Amino acid sequence: MATLVSLPSAYLTPRLTIDKLFFGPLLPISTSTKHNWDLNKSGKSRFCTIKSRLTTRTKESPSTNPDTLLKEPHKYFDQVIITVRSGDGGHGAVLTMPSQQRATKWQGKHENKEKSKKKLSYKRDFDGSLILPVGGHGGDVVIYADEGKDTLLELHKKSRHNAKRGGNVAAMGVLTSQLRDGLAAPTLRIPVPVGTVVKRKRGKLLADLAQPGDEVLVARGGQGGISLIEMPEYRRKKLMSLTTNVMRDESDKVLVLGQPGEEVSLELILRVVADVGLIGLPNAGKSTLLAAITLAKPDIADYPFTTLMPNLGRLDGDPDLGPGQYSSEATLADLPGLIEGAHLGKGLGRNFLRHLRRTRLLVHVVDASADDPLNDYITVREELRMYNPNYLERPYVVVLNKIDLPKARDKLPHLTEEILKIGSDIVHSELGMSSRDEVQSLPTEGGEATTLSPAISVEDKMDKGIEDYPRPAAVVGVSVLKGIRVNDMLKEIRAALRKCRDSNNALELSARSRE
Repeated sequence: MATLVSLPSAYLTPRLTIDKLFFGPLLPISTSTKHNWDLNKSGKSRFCTIKSRLTTRTKESPSTNPDTLLKEPHKYFDQVIITVRSGDGGHGAVLTMPSQQRATKWQGKHENKEKSKKKLSYKRDFDGSLILPVGGHGGDVVIYADEGKDTLLELHKKSRHNAKRGGNVAAMGVLTSQLRDGLAAPTLRIPVPVGTVVKRKRGKLLADLAQPGDEVLVARGGQGGISLIEMPEYRRKKLMSLTTNVMRDESDKVLVLGQPGEEVSLELILRVVADVGLIGLPNAGKSTLLAAITLAKPDIADYPFTTLMPNLGRLDGDPDLGPGQYSSEATLADLPGLIEGAHLGKGLGRNFLRHLRRTRLLVHVVDASADDPLNDYITVREELRMYNPNYLERPYVVVLNKIDLPKARDKLPHLTEEILKIGSDIVHSELGMSSRDEVQSLPTEGGEATTLSPAISVEDKMDKGIEDYPRPAAVVGVSVLKGIRVNDMLKEIRAALRKCRDSNNALELSARSRE
């Protein structure tokens, strides 16, 4: 870029040969300049030629980097921010009536009849008014729940989605009976996993896609423009009896243009849809338990934090129910390990605890062969209380794993007795909350509660200790790897699920009776 500047001796007055100026603070730019000063003979002014080179630096977002998504998928699989734009409406047209000449004497009656037929061949409404073509409707944007999707990683690779615009009216300027409306653009459908919550970026909740096939319209396409008829002023009055779409002046041409589409920034949050949530410290045996009682095949290893993303498995129904066993099936979710200080960001943090929001039953898996299994159990309960006290009010079953080891088998009776002592016999009404209530009542991603039960405030729940919440429904010692007492554990889990189902049915009946 070359610039010529005239500098008078008294003061400096810049005269630029280009219309654009670049200022350093606006963009991260690096410049290299060369000065060439020259003083003319009169000494009144001097000229400076400045040559500069501008370079811009763009930073790539880590969430859109494919390498980052492959290395750390657990950080991005359940939350994404996307921008969607619906299609613009198609344009109408400015039309003129075909020229009509008076019939001469030599024209026969047959030609006059054909012209009268052409005159009446325009599209008309039931009241006889003309129907003029309109531009096509812009494409809508719809987000729907798809059972074939598991994560939101694909949306990180493409964060902007644009629907197509509507078609214009294909007209040559003359109104004929062959004119058609502009083609409507197809709807842009974006698939997301079941359990995705859709809300505006830093805004209100739009939908909770908790069931397969649920969908929400997030951006509506623009309406197509109308068509106007341009006529001389002396013929407008007669034409107004046939249609009101008559152009009066040049400002009416705005009506021909299609309306623009909507552009919205959305935040998508995945909350796994599961009936039972498996929680515990790392290497407690949660993934092994999931693989033993379901057909899921999670990664299992002898190092901590093997599970980085929730794994889902399907538990068969209760065979004691006979034909009702098919309606008693449940989905289990294996969550990553939770350690002490997770609410402060230690380990994998606590963001994955949002996937417990839809669960009806919790299963605490405790390594009975650890040095202090009772303290491990208390640690997990405290982390749940720090994240959301409502989690402690749900029914839960404690599974003491690895009892095939001698040191775990010896302290099993004492450990069971100590765990049953922690808690109260009071059962709160929040146990039977529906999925819709969960979305409105549980805290946001930062852990802050939005709206809770009017009976107990947030402060009161945070002040309560874990001993003020209900005791476990059962404490079962098992060895998942050796297959010891696995059936007893399944009976306790199915019994707890049956109680949850009965309490939910009772609450629904009471709600209907009040209405």
